[in-house]
Amino acid sequence: MPRTFLLIGLLFLAAPVIAEPVPAWILRLPESTPTVFIAETSASAFHRFDRAGDGLVKVQQDYMSIGQGGIGKERSGDQRTPLGIYFVTEQLDTTHLHDKYGVTAFPLDYPNAWDRRLGRTGDGIWVHGVDPKGGTRPPLDTDGCIALPNERLLALEPAFSANVTPVLIGTELAWDEPGAVAALRIALEQAVLHWADSLEQGDMYAWLDYYDDTFRHWGMNKEEWSAFSLETVGRRPIEEVSVSDLLLLADPVENGLYLSRFRLEISEAESRKVISMRRMHWRRSESGALKIIAEDSG
Repeated sequence: MPRTFLLIGLLFLAAPVIAEPVPAWILRLPESTPTVFIAETSASAFHRFDRAGDGLVKVQQDYMSIGQGGIGKERSGDQRTPLGIYFVTEQLDTTHLHDKYGVTAFPLDYPNAWDRRLGRTGDGIWVHGVDPKGGTRPPLDTDGCIALPNERLLALEPAFSANVTPVLIGTELAWDEPGAVAALRIALEQAVLHWADSLEQGDMYAWLDYYDDTFRHWGMNKEEWSAFSLETVGRRPIEEVSVSDLLLLADPVENGLYLSRFRLEISEAESRKVISMRRMHWRRSESGALKIIAEDSG
């Protein structure tokens, strides 16, 4: 009998520890991006996640309204709320605007590079308050914006930072095992760093190989853009390329689509430096390699 108890005890001690699932869309948050908001349209819920050491903590969940036309914005005037990854661009003073915008408003950068690639149109997508005299608003109530109760938006106001804070809009908040999220994060980190290394080494053909064959930029197709890059970037006297403040997110709608945003510093001859913020949409090719499918700055 004692040996039976000992065996059971050893099996219990040897049992693997099951890690708690983590948000599947938030892959990497740098110190410069302490907060991510996720709008979960199926639950009319606006979630706040904050960076906590090397992990995340869910801080708050609030009720929200979205567009009268539902989700999946495609064109101007369809009263639909877009789905995807967006960033706050500024904070608006709503005192001279219609009362329906409430106490304040934070415009988002819809349409982003991926939306434009797909031909989506429209603008004026905000996270804003509600008419103080209007009472509780139903889930489908705006012209496409996200509306929060005024008191809750004011409480969240310090966490909104222009050109920093991401707002992910999806149908149902996805969770995954930490190991799977970590593996994807590492793969994307390596892709971004190898892209930067190729540029630093002046290996333009390796650098251009990171761009998908269907890549489009400034109205140029991949072949035209490659020729342009060889004549411009390829002729610059680059001495060092560094990447910092790397943010990595998974698209909440498009499976296998990811966004990297980072600070790019290019040091050239005669101590000249070029600093910019880059946003790149990555997608896996048929071979499984991560390729850049769309690109933007800011």
